[in-house]
Amino acid sequence: MIPRYSRPEMVAIWSPETKFRIWFEIEAHACDAQAALGVIPKANAEAVWKAADATFDVARIDEIEAVTKHDVIAFLTHLAEIVGSDEARFVHQGMTSSDVLDTTLNIQLVRAADLLLVGLDRVLAALKTRAYEHKDTVRIGRSHGIHAEPTTMGLTFARFYAEMARNRTRLVNARAEVATGAISGAVGTFANIDPRVEEHVCEKLGLVPEPISTQVIPRDRHAMFFATLGVIASSIENIAIEIRHMQRTEVLEAEEFFSPGQKGSSAMPHKRNPVLTENLTGLARLVRMAVIPAMENVALWHERDISHSSVERAIGPDATITLDFALHRLAGVVEKLVVYPENMLKNMNKFRGLVMSQRVLLALTQAGVSREDSYRLVQRNAMKVWEQGRDFKEELLADPEVTAALSPAEIEEKFDLGYHLKHVDTIFARVFGA
Repeated sequence: MIPRYSRPEMVAIWSPETKFRIWFEIEAHACDAQAALGVIPKANAEAVWKAADATFDVARIDEIEAVTKHDVIAFLTHLAEIVGSDEARFVHQGMTSSDVLDTTLNIQLVRAADLLLVGLDRVLAALKTRAYEHKDTVRIGRSHGIHAEPTTMGLTFARFYAEMARNRTRLVNARAEVATGAISGAVGTFANIDPRVEEHVCEKLGLVPEPISTQVIPRDRHAMFFATLGVIASSIENIAIEIRHMQRTEVLEAEEFFSPGQKGSSAMPHKRNPVLTENLTGLARLVRMAVIPAMENVALWHERDISHSSVERAIGPDATITLDFALHRLAGVVEKLVVYPENMLKNMNKFRGLVMSQRVLLALTQAGVSREDSYRLVQRNAMKVWEQGRDFKEELLADPEVTAALSPAEIEEKFDLGYHLKHVDTIFARVFGA
Protein backbone atom coordinates (compact mmCIF):
# COMPACT_ATOMS: atom_id res chain seq x y z
CA MET A 1 0.00 0.00 0.00
CA ILE A 2 1.02 3.60 -0.49
CA PRO A 3 2.32 5.45 2.61
CA ARG A 4 -0.74 7.73 2.63
CA TYR A 5 -2.93 4.87 3.85
CA SER A 6 -0.39 2.99 5.95
CA ARG A 7 0.57 2.83 9.60
CA PRO A 8 4.19 1.90 10.32
CA GLU A 9 3.36 -0.85 12.83
CA MET A 10 1.46 -2.85 10.22
CA VAL A 11 3.87 -2.04 7.40
CA ALA A 12 6.73 -3.47 9.51
CA ILE A 13 5.06 -6.89 9.61
CA TRP A 14 5.34 -7.13 5.83
CA SER A 15 8.83 -5.72 5.41
CA PRO A 16 11.55 -7.92 3.84
CA GLU A 17 13.53 -7.61 7.07
CA THR A 18 10.67 -9.07 9.12
CA LYS A 19 10.05 -11.81 6.58
CA PHE A 20 13.68 -12.93 6.55
CA ARG A 21 13.83 -12.81 10.34
CA ILE A 22 10.87 -15.21 10.51
CA TRP A 23 12.45 -17.45 7.86
CA PHE A 24 15.57 -17.60 9.99
CA GLU A 25 13.67 -18.49 13.15
CA ILE A 26 11.82 -21.30 11.38
CA GLU A 27 15.07 -22.76 10.06
CA ALA A 28 16.90 -22.34 13.37
CA HIS A 29 14.13 -23.93 15.46
CA ALA A 30 13.90 -26.77 12.94
CA CYS A 31 17.65 -27.36 13.35
CA ASP A 32 17.24 -27.48 17.13
CA ALA A 33 14.53 -30.11 16.79
CA GLN A 34 16.60 -32.11 14.32
CA ALA A 35 19.56 -32.02 16.69
CA ALA A 36 17.40 -33.15 19.62
CA LEU A 37 16.27 -36.11 17.51
CA GLY A 38 19.89 -36.96 16.61
CA VAL A 39 19.38 -36.24 12.93
CA ILE A 40 22.02 -33.50 12.76
CA PRO A 41 24.93 -32.59 15.04
CA LYS A 42 24.05 -30.34 17.95
CA ALA A 43 27.02 -28.12 17.15
CA ASN A 44 25.64 -27.35 13.73
CA ALA A 45 22.25 -26.43 15.17
CA GLU A 46 23.89 -24.14 17.69
CA ALA A 47 26.03 -22.55 14.97
CA VAL A 48 22.91 -21.47 13.06
CA TRP A 49 21.93 -19.24 15.97
CA LYS A 50 25.07 -17.17 15.34
CA ALA A 51 22.87 -15.33 12.87
CA ALA A 52 20.34 -14.43 15.57
CA ASP A 53 21.81 -10.97 15.98
CA ALA A 54 22.71 -10.54 12.33
CA THR A 55 21.06 -8.06 10.02
CA PHE A 56 20.07 -9.88 6.89
CA ASP A 57 21.19 -8.00 3.80
CA VAL A 58 18.09 -7.64 1.66
CA ALA A 59 20.08 -6.33 -1.28
CA ARG A 60 22.45 -9.29 -1.08
CA ILE A 61 19.57 -11.76 -1.00
CA ASP A 62 18.02 -10.03 -4.02
CA GLU A 63 21.38 -10.25 -5.79
CA ILE A 64 21.57 -13.99 -5.20
CA GLU A 65 17.94 -14.47 -6.24
CA ALA A 66 18.66 -12.70 -9.52
CA VAL A 67 20.87 -15.71 -10.31
CA THR A 68 19.02 -18.55 -8.58
CA LYS A 69 15.51 -17.33 -9.49
CA HIS A 70 14.44 -18.81 -6.13
CA ASP A 71 13.85 -16.66 -3.07
CA VAL A 72 14.25 -19.33 -0.37
CA ILE A 73 17.46 -20.69 -1.89
CA ALA A 74 18.79 -17.13 -2.09
CA PHE A 75 18.07 -16.64 1.59
CA LEU A 76 19.66 -19.96 2.56
CA THR A 77 22.76 -19.05 0.56
CA HIS A 78 23.01 -15.73 2.40
CA LEU A 79 22.46 -17.47 5.74
CA ALA A 80 25.38 -19.78 4.95
CA GLU A 81 27.50 -16.72 4.23
CA ILE A 82 26.78 -15.50 7.75
CA VAL A 83 27.18 -18.71 9.79
CA GLY A 84 29.63 -20.56 7.53
CA SER A 85 29.00 -23.09 4.79
CA ASP A 86 29.99 -26.12 6.83
CA GLU A 87 28.04 -25.04 9.89
CA ALA A 88 24.94 -24.35 7.76
CA ARG A 89 25.01 -27.55 5.75
CA PHE A 90 22.13 -29.12 7.71
CA VAL A 91 19.85 -26.08 7.47
CA HIS A 92 16.57 -26.85 5.69
CA GLN A 93 17.17 -30.59 6.21
CA GLY A 94 14.16 -32.51 4.83
CA MET A 95 12.17 -29.32 4.34
CA THR A 96 10.61 -27.75 1.29
CA SER A 97 10.21 -24.07 0.46
CA SER A 98 6.53 -24.01 1.30
CA ASP A 99 7.33 -25.11 4.85
CA VAL A 100 9.07 -21.78 5.26
CA LEU A 101 6.82 -19.63 3.07
CA ASP A 102 3.46 -20.84 4.33
CA THR A 103 4.43 -20.90 7.98
CA THR A 104 5.82 -17.39 7.63
CA LEU A 105 2.69 -16.09 5.91
CA ASN A 106 0.54 -17.43 8.71
CA ILE A 107 2.77 -15.84 11.34
CA GLN A 108 2.44 -12.52 9.53
CA LEU A 109 -1.34 -12.87 9.30
CA VAL A 110 -1.53 -13.68 13.01
CA ARG A 111 0.54 -10.62 13.87
CA ALA A 112 -1.57 -8.54 11.51
CA ALA A 113 -4.73 -9.82 13.19
CA ASP A 114 -3.38 -8.78 16.57
CA LEU A 115 -2.88 -5.23 15.32
CA LEU A 116 -6.31 -5.23 13.70
CA LEU A 117 -7.82 -6.27 17.01
CA VAL A 118 -6.20 -3.24 18.62
CA GLY A 119 -7.85 -1.07 15.98
CA LEU A 120 -11.20 -2.76 16.48
CA ASP A 121 -10.97 -2.25 20.24
CA ARG A 122 -10.35 1.47 19.69
CA VAL A 123 -13.41 1.67 17.42
CA LEU A 124 -15.52 -0.24 19.96
CA ALA A 125 -14.44 2.04 22.80
CA ALA A 126 -15.29 5.14 20.76
CA LEU A 127 -18.70 3.80 19.75
CA LYS A 128 -19.57 2.83 23.32
CA THR A 129 -18.57 6.24 24.68
CA ARG A 130 -20.66 8.10 22.09
CA ALA A 131 -23.58 5.68 22.54
CA TYR A 132 -23.89 6.48 26.23
CA GLU A 133 -23.30 10.17 25.59
CA HIS A 134 -26.27 10.27 23.19
CA LYS A 135 -28.41 7.49 24.63
CA ASP A 136 -31.40 9.83 24.90
CA THR A 137 -30.56 12.19 22.03
CA VAL A 138 -33.66 11.83 19.87
CA ARG A 139 -33.38 11.67 16.11
CA ILE A 140 -35.65 10.41 13.38
CA GLY A 141 -35.14 6.90 12.13
CA ARG A 142 -35.26 6.51 8.38
CA SER A 143 -36.16 3.68 6.05
CA HIS A 144 -35.48 4.09 2.33
CA GLY A 145 -33.99 7.46 3.33
CA ILE A 146 -37.48 8.62 4.34
CA HIS A 147 -38.64 9.60 7.83
CA ALA A 148 -39.92 6.56 9.70
CA GLU A 149 -40.21 6.75 13.51
CA PRO A 150 -38.18 8.32 16.35
CA THR A 151 -35.03 6.62 17.60
CA THR A 152 -31.95 7.98 19.38
CA MET A 153 -28.43 8.77 18.30
CA GLY A 154 -27.29 6.50 21.10
CA LEU A 155 -29.09 3.57 19.54
CA THR A 156 -27.37 4.34 16.24
CA PHE A 157 -23.97 4.18 17.92
CA ALA A 158 -25.02 1.06 19.87
CA ARG A 159 -26.08 -0.67 16.67
CA PHE A 160 -22.69 -0.05 15.15
CA TYR A 161 -21.01 -1.20 18.36
CA ALA A 162 -22.85 -4.52 18.25
CA GLU A 163 -21.87 -4.98 14.61
CA MET A 164 -18.21 -4.28 15.34
CA ALA A 165 -18.32 -6.58 18.37
CA ARG A 166 -19.46 -9.38 16.07
CA ASN A 167 -16.60 -8.49 13.76
CA ARG A 168 -14.17 -8.76 16.64
CA THR A 169 -15.39 -12.28 17.35
CA ARG A 170 -15.07 -13.13 13.66
CA LEU A 171 -11.50 -11.85 13.56
CA VAL A 172 -10.51 -13.77 16.69
CA ASN A 173 -11.86 -16.92 15.05
CA ALA A 174 -10.15 -16.13 11.73
CA ARG A 175 -6.87 -15.55 13.57
CA ALA A 176 -7.17 -18.94 15.24
CA GLU A 177 -7.99 -20.62 11.95
CA VAL A 178 -4.94 -19.24 10.19
CA ALA A 179 -2.54 -19.79 13.10
CA THR A 180 -1.16 -23.07 11.79
CA GLY A 181 2.29 -24.10 10.59
CA ALA A 182 3.61 -26.86 8.38
CA ILE A 183 7.09 -28.38 8.38
CA SER A 184 6.11 -31.56 6.56
CA GLY A 185 8.47 -31.68 3.56
CA ALA A 186 7.70 -32.35 -0.07
CA VAL A 187 4.00 -33.20 -0.64
CA GLY A 188 3.43 -33.14 3.11
CA THR A 189 4.21 -36.78 3.93
CA PHE A 190 7.04 -36.17 6.46
CA ALA A 191 9.06 -38.69 4.45
CA ASN A 192 12.32 -36.81 5.06
CA ILE A 193 11.53 -34.98 8.29
CA ASP A 194 10.08 -36.10 11.61
CA PRO A 195 6.63 -34.68 12.53
CA ARG A 196 8.15 -33.74 15.88
CA VAL A 197 10.18 -31.07 14.11
CA GLU A 198 6.95 -29.44 12.98
CA GLU A 199 5.54 -29.64 16.49
CA HIS A 200 8.66 -27.99 17.95
CA VAL A 201 8.75 -25.16 15.40
CA CYS A 202 5.06 -24.43 15.78
CA GLU A 203 5.30 -24.38 19.56
CA LYS A 204 8.20 -21.93 19.44
CA LEU A 205 6.40 -19.63 17.00
CA GLY A 206 2.95 -19.66 18.61
CA LEU A 207 1.23 -21.82 15.99
CA VAL A 208 -0.43 -25.22 15.97
CA PRO A 209 0.65 -27.92 13.52
CA GLU A 210 -1.48 -28.15 10.40
CA PRO A 211 -3.31 -31.51 10.81
CA ILE A 212 -2.71 -32.43 7.19
CA SER A 213 -0.87 -30.36 4.65
CA THR A 214 0.00 -31.27 1.09
CA GLN A 215 3.04 -29.30 0.11
CA VAL A 216 1.13 -26.22 1.22
CA ILE A 217 -1.16 -25.25 4.06
CA PRO A 218 -4.79 -25.51 2.86
CA ARG A 219 -5.97 -22.18 1.50
CA ASP A 220 -9.51 -22.39 2.79
CA ARG A 221 -8.03 -21.03 6.01
CA HIS A 222 -6.74 -17.95 4.23
CA ALA A 223 -9.98 -17.53 2.32
CA MET A 224 -11.84 -17.31 5.61
CA PHE A 225 -9.29 -14.84 6.98
CA PHE A 226 -9.60 -12.44 4.05
CA ALA A 227 -13.36 -12.87 3.91
CA THR A 228 -13.46 -11.73 7.52
CA LEU A 229 -11.39 -8.67 6.63
CA GLY A 230 -13.90 -7.97 3.87
CA VAL A 231 -16.83 -8.11 6.31
CA ILE A 232 -15.06 -5.75 8.71
CA ALA A 233 -14.39 -3.35 5.85
CA SER A 234 -18.07 -3.45 4.91
CA SER A 235 -19.02 -2.58 8.48
CA ILE A 236 -16.62 0.35 8.38
CA GLU A 237 -18.36 1.52 5.23
CA ASN A 238 -21.75 1.04 6.89
CA ILE A 239 -20.78 3.50 9.63
CA ALA A 240 -19.12 5.86 7.16
CA ILE A 241 -22.22 6.00 4.96
CA GLU A 242 -24.42 6.89 7.93
CA ILE A 243 -22.10 9.74 8.89
CA ARG A 244 -21.93 10.96 5.30
CA HIS A 245 -25.72 11.08 5.14
CA MET A 246 -25.94 12.90 8.46
CA GLN A 247 -23.46 15.51 7.23
CA ARG A 248 -25.47 16.42 4.11
CA THR A 249 -26.30 20.14 4.27
CA GLU A 250 -30.06 19.63 4.31
CA VAL A 251 -29.72 17.08 7.14
CA LEU A 252 -26.71 18.23 9.19
CA GLU A 253 -27.38 16.06 12.22
CA ALA A 254 -23.66 15.37 12.66
CA GLU A 255 -20.43 16.13 10.88
CA GLU A 256 -16.78 15.22 10.90
CA PHE A 257 -14.62 17.46 13.05
CA PHE A 258 -13.37 20.37 10.96
CA SER A 259 -10.00 21.42 12.33
CA PRO A 260 -8.67 25.00 12.43
CA GLY A 261 -7.01 25.81 9.13
CA GLN A 262 -8.68 22.94 7.30
CA LYS A 263 -9.94 23.68 3.80
CA GLY A 264 -12.91 21.95 2.18
CA SER A 265 -12.60 23.03 -1.42
CA SER A 266 -10.07 24.75 -3.64
CA ALA A 267 -12.92 26.64 -5.32
CA MET A 268 -15.60 27.14 -2.65
CA PRO A 269 -14.36 28.47 0.69
CA HIS A 270 -17.60 27.58 2.47
CA LYS A 271 -17.28 23.81 2.01
CA ARG A 272 -16.96 21.35 4.93
CA ASN A 273 -16.92 17.97 3.24
CA PRO A 274 -17.09 14.45 4.80
CA VAL A 275 -13.71 13.60 3.33
CA LEU A 276 -12.65 11.08 5.98
CA THR A 277 -15.77 8.95 5.72
CA GLU A 278 -15.69 9.18 1.94
CA ASN A 279 -12.11 7.94 2.16
CA LEU A 280 -13.25 5.08 4.38
CA THR A 281 -15.81 4.06 1.77
CA GLY A 282 -13.02 3.85 -0.81
CA LEU A 283 -10.66 1.98 1.50
CA ALA A 284 -13.38 -0.59 2.21
CA ARG A 285 -13.55 -1.31 -1.51
CA LEU A 286 -9.81 -1.96 -1.56
CA VAL A 287 -10.02 -4.45 1.31
CA ARG A 288 -12.95 -6.31 -0.25
CA MET A 289 -10.94 -6.49 -3.46
CA ALA A 290 -8.81 -9.16 -1.75
CA VAL A 291 -11.69 -11.48 -0.93
CA ILE A 292 -12.40 -13.05 -4.31
CA PRO A 293 -8.70 -13.76 -5.11
CA ALA A 294 -8.37 -15.38 -1.69
CA MET A 295 -11.38 -17.58 -2.46
CA GLU A 296 -9.92 -18.51 -5.82
CA ASN A 297 -6.65 -19.52 -4.14
CA VAL A 298 -8.38 -22.45 -2.44
CA ALA A 299 -8.33 -24.62 -5.57
CA LEU A 300 -4.74 -25.68 -6.30
CA TRP A 301 -3.37 -28.47 -8.52
CA HIS A 302 -2.79 -31.77 -6.75
CA GLU A 303 -0.45 -31.36 -3.78
CA ARG A 304 0.75 -27.92 -4.78
CA ASP A 305 1.10 -25.21 -7.37
CA ILE A 306 2.06 -21.58 -6.90
CA SER A 307 -0.87 -19.84 -8.53
CA HIS A 308 -1.74 -18.54 -5.06
CA SER A 309 1.71 -17.12 -4.38
CA SER A 310 1.64 -13.92 -6.40
CA VAL A 311 -1.86 -13.21 -5.14
CA GLU A 312 -0.89 -13.51 -1.49
CA ARG A 313 2.23 -11.39 -1.91
CA ALA A 314 -0.15 -8.58 -2.86
CA ILE A 315 -3.31 -9.12 -0.81
CA GLY A 316 -1.53 -10.06 2.41
CA PRO A 317 0.07 -6.68 2.99
CA ASP A 318 -2.43 -4.59 1.04
CA ALA A 319 -5.58 -5.80 2.78
CA THR A 320 -4.19 -5.79 6.31
CA ILE A 321 -2.38 -2.46 5.97
CA THR A 322 -5.46 -0.81 4.46
CA LEU A 323 -7.87 -2.21 7.03
CA ASP A 324 -5.55 -1.27 9.89
CA PHE A 325 -5.42 2.31 8.63
CA ALA A 326 -9.19 2.40 8.09
CA LEU A 327 -9.97 1.18 11.61
CA HIS A 328 -7.89 3.89 13.23
CA ARG A 329 -9.27 6.53 10.88
CA LEU A 330 -12.82 5.45 11.75
CA ALA A 331 -12.03 5.53 15.47
CA GLY A 332 -10.79 9.10 15.10
CA VAL A 333 -13.90 10.13 13.19
CA VAL A 334 -16.23 8.68 15.85
CA GLU A 335 -14.19 10.11 18.74
CA LYS A 336 -14.38 13.63 17.31
CA LEU A 337 -17.75 13.47 15.56
CA VAL A 338 -19.72 16.70 16.08
CA VAL A 339 -23.37 15.94 16.86
CA TYR A 340 -26.23 18.45 16.50
CA PRO A 341 -29.22 17.39 18.68
CA GLU A 342 -31.18 20.56 17.84
CA ASN A 343 -31.02 19.77 14.13
CA MET A 344 -32.15 16.22 14.87
CA LEU A 345 -35.29 17.51 16.57
CA LYS A 346 -35.86 20.07 13.83
CA ASN A 347 -35.64 17.38 11.16
CA MET A 348 -37.95 15.05 13.06
CA ASN A 349 -40.59 17.77 13.38
CA LYS A 350 -40.25 18.93 9.78
CA PHE A 351 -43.46 17.16 8.81
CA ARG A 352 -45.38 18.18 11.92
CA GLY A 353 -46.15 14.95 13.74
CA LEU A 354 -46.32 12.73 10.69
CA VAL A 355 -43.88 10.21 12.18
CA MET A 356 -46.47 9.18 14.81
CA SER A 357 -48.76 7.63 12.19
CA GLN A 358 -48.25 4.03 13.30
CA ARG A 359 -49.39 4.75 16.84
CA VAL A 360 -52.63 6.26 15.50
CA LEU A 361 -53.11 3.31 13.16
CA LEU A 362 -52.75 0.82 16.01
CA ALA A 363 -55.01 2.83 18.29
CA LEU A 364 -57.77 2.84 15.69
CA THR A 365 -57.58 -0.93 15.25
CA GLN A 366 -57.67 -1.38 19.03
CA ALA A 367 -60.74 0.86 19.11
CA GLY A 368 -62.58 -1.52 16.82
CA VAL A 369 -61.91 -0.06 13.38
CA SER A 370 -60.79 -2.58 10.74
CA ARG A 371 -57.15 -2.44 9.78
CA GLU A 372 -58.04 -1.53 6.21
CA ASP A 373 -60.20 1.40 7.31
CA SER A 374 -57.68 2.44 9.95
CA TYR A 375 -54.93 2.57 7.36
CA ARG A 376 -57.17 4.53 4.99
CA LEU A 377 -58.04 7.12 7.64
CA VAL A 378 -54.45 7.63 8.78
CA GLN A 379 -53.01 7.76 5.28
CA ARG A 380 -55.70 10.20 4.16
CA ASN A 381 -54.61 12.68 6.81
CA ALA A 382 -50.91 11.91 6.37
CA MET A 383 -51.05 12.85 2.69
CA LYS A 384 -52.30 16.32 3.63
CA VAL A 385 -49.10 16.79 5.62
CA TRP A 386 -46.94 15.63 2.71
CA GLU A 387 -48.76 17.59 0.05
CA GLN A 388 -50.14 20.67 1.81
CA GLY A 389 -47.84 21.12 4.82
CA ARG A 390 -50.68 20.55 7.29
CA ASP A 391 -50.25 19.53 10.96
CA PHE A 392 -50.93 15.81 11.34
CA LYS A 393 -52.45 15.96 14.80
CA GLU A 394 -54.74 18.85 13.85
CA GLU A 395 -55.92 16.97 10.78
CA LEU A 396 -56.72 13.91 12.87
CA LEU A 397 -58.63 15.99 15.41
CA ALA A 398 -60.65 17.53 12.58
CA ASP A 399 -61.49 14.19 10.95
CA PRO A 400 -64.93 12.98 12.19
CA GLU A 401 -64.25 9.37 11.28
CA VAL A 402 -61.12 9.42 13.44
CA THR A 403 -62.71 11.21 16.36
CA ALA A 404 -65.63 8.79 16.24
CA ALA A 405 -63.19 6.10 17.36
CA LEU A 406 -60.63 8.09 19.39
CA SER A 407 -61.15 10.93 21.86
CA PRO A 408 -59.03 14.10 21.58
CA ALA A 409 -57.09 13.01 24.68
CA GLU A 410 -56.39 9.63 23.11
CA ILE A 411 -55.18 11.27 19.92
CA GLU A 412 -53.01 13.70 21.90
CA GLU A 413 -51.41 10.84 23.80
CA LYS A 414 -50.30 9.21 20.57
CA PHE A 415 -47.88 12.10 20.02
CA ASP A 416 -45.89 11.49 23.22
CA LEU A 417 -42.25 11.22 22.15
CA GLY A 418 -41.27 9.32 25.27
CA TYR A 419 -43.32 6.35 24.10
CA HIS A 420 -40.68 5.57 21.50
CA LEU A 421 -37.81 5.67 24.00
CA LYS A 422 -39.20 3.43 26.73
CA HIS A 423 -37.05 0.40 25.80
CA VAL A 424 -33.76 2.19 25.12
CA ASP A 425 -32.31 0.96 28.42
CA THR A 426 -33.32 -2.59 27.60
CA ILE A 427 -31.56 -2.43 24.24
CA PHE A 428 -28.45 -0.92 25.83
CA ALA A 429 -28.37 -3.73 28.39
CA ARG A 430 -28.52 -6.26 25.58
CA VAL A 431 -25.66 -4.60 23.72
CA PHE A 432 -23.38 -3.50 26.54
CA GLY A 433 -24.47 -5.72 29.42
CA ALA A 434 -26.23 -4.80 32.62
